[in-house]
Amino acid sequence: MSDIQSADKPSKRYHKTGNNYLEEWLDFPAHIHHMSFRMSNPPEERPKSQAVFLGLAKQMQIRGTNRVISEKFAYGVAEAPNGDRLVIAWKAHTEYYSLQIWHIPKDKQTPLAYGPILFPGFDFQKPALGDCFHTLDIIVSAKNDFTPEEINQMLPGHHTYGSQVFTEEIAVVTSFTSDADLRERYLVYAAVPDVLLRHLSQVIDGIVTIETYYHLLMLPFNAFSRAVDHVHVLEQKLLKRAESISEKIGSADTATIQEWLTHLTLDFMDASRFAEGMRFRLSASVPYRDILHTTIRAQQERPLPPFLPLYDYVLGTVSGVGDGYQQLIKRIDAFVSDFQSIISVIRARVSLMLQQQSLVLEDQNLRLLVNVDKTTKSQAILQHTVESLSVIVIAYYLSGLGSYLFKAVEKMGWIKSATLASGIFVPISLMISLGLILVGRKIIHKQMNI
Repeated sequence: MSDIQSADKPSKRYHKTGNNYLEEWLDFPAHIHHMSFRMSNPPEERPKSQAVFLGLAKQMQIRGTNRVISEKFAYGVAEAPNGDRLVIAWKAHTEYYSLQIWHIPKDKQTPLAYGPILFPGFDFQKPALGDCFHTLDIIVSAKNDFTPEEINQMLPGHHTYGSQVFTEEIAVVTSFTSDADLRERYLVYAAVPDVLLRHLSQVIDGIVTIETYYHLLMLPFNAFSRAVDHVHVLEQKLLKRAESISEKIGSADTATIQEWLTHLTLDFMDASRFAEGMRFRLSASVPYRDILHTTIRAQQERPLPPFLPLYDYVLGTVSGVGDGYQQLIKRIDAFVSDFQSIISVIRARVSLMLQQQSLVLEDQNLRLLVNVDKTTKSQAILQHTVESLSVIVIAYYLSGLGSYLFKAVEKMGWIKSATLASGIFVPISLMISLGLILVGRKIIHKQMNI
């Protein structure tokens, strides 16, 4: 086969993916191992997961003309000297990547058995990158006349599920039970080989998609169970705290309210972290469940007596689990909202207390202003009194000085009566004193910019 990537024309590249070319290599009977690995940091680990495929391709010496590599999908084909074919496919998804290994014997009569892939020279070592959350061991058989007893012997577990898919006589049978190697076993066979070959890729993709998203939905189930108990404890704690606060909030002092707010804030932060963690774990449950339902409908399942319907078990489980996840998220949201409501009530009470304190302070300030006004008026009256007395005192001293002056002048013979002159000078001294007081006040006011 020529180099697939270089032969593909750009105009076709948008309409045909590498997966379409992969179908050209697939055949049956086939022994298939499928593994899905969840990544803890998808943006960083997704590109690295391609190295897992490249390592397998190097191990099997897959030539460049027998492989296709793109950003999120790659496959390679190796052929053994005896004509057996090994197909290795890698695919990167949003939060996981998958490896799928097909062993297709050249001899169509070769009996296939569950367990390790028996392709010559192939030795698979589980990758260190990512956590393997489910593995499948699928046999696509050329035999088309299995009895229920034979199938029950091949599959572990007490119950066997089976259906015909794609409205054709293509049988898919499993027990949904892991074997000793932790692989779930599937058996695929059909009455008409050409029909099975035509739908082979769709059948395997359907099995893989349903199993993968079923396990992705079930992965957080243990955390979900613990979260339900944790939410119950938090709700009881919040209820008791709310009852206590509602009884005491009317008479609570500032120290008590501060203590409430401190405890509630710490509890709210813990609850918020818990809520965000559970939302992150459970947020994808709705799209995963939708993918499951869509894929199962696309299988066009029909009964395959005497087995139980193939996907009734899956639908019954994921419907209850998916609804439980969503109810928990709603319950967590309501719980966080209750926290915020209680904190808002306490803050409203604090605001009222602050307003009351403000009113009391304003009343105190008003009384203080009234007292200051009274004091100021009293000081003004006292000041005017002092100024008036100052005028009299200054006039008294001026009159005394004038009396001494007039007596001396009388002895000198310049005036006839010193007593008369002193009496006349008294109103003059009062005018002089008043003038001095007014001039002094004006100078002081000017210096103080009044």
